[in-house]
Amino acid sequence: MPSPTQRALARVPARLRPFLVRHRRLVKVLLVGASCFVLTTVINFSLKFTLLERKPVVALTIATVAATAVSYVLNRRWSFRAVGRRREAALFFLVSVVAIVVNDIPLILSRYLLELREPQVSALTQEVADFLSGMVVGTFVAMLFRFWAMQRWVFTRLAQPVARMEQQPQRTS
Repeated sequence: MPSPTQRALARVPARLRPFLVRHRRLVKVLLVGASCFVLTTVINFSLKFTLLERKPVVALTIATVAATAVSYVLNRRWSFRAVGRRREAALFFLVSVVAIVVNDIPLILSRYLLELREPQVSALTQEVADFLSGMVVGTFVAMLFRFWAMQRWVFTRLAQPVARMEQQPQRTS
């Protein structure tokens, strides 16, 4: 019986399969990232247009923190399931704290340095600037940082599969 991955690959045009197989970790990270981007956007706008109307950076930060927790679970169980270390959760969240700051910087610059906020600009211009700076630019730069940092410091060692350990012959002295 084919695995879910094999079934999914069977639906992809044959000329793209080698690329997807060769870069599967990157593809998985991008899929997780896209899912978390949607989650971040929904939470961000929900908070920004209700409870945190006057605090767009706080709304984005809360949304990013929530999506980061989901991202850890998805990346741990899918993207990086064959690699890792004992302290990976702590390292993941340490890298993620830096990435959250990286994600917030373009929004902070847009809102407070470039003053792309009401009353200096229209409400529509403000919202477009917030989305482009915080959700698009900030998320993209933070995603690049996370991918690099996760491979460099967090998910660095191959995990020893339990089944393989059980199948190894016992050494006798």
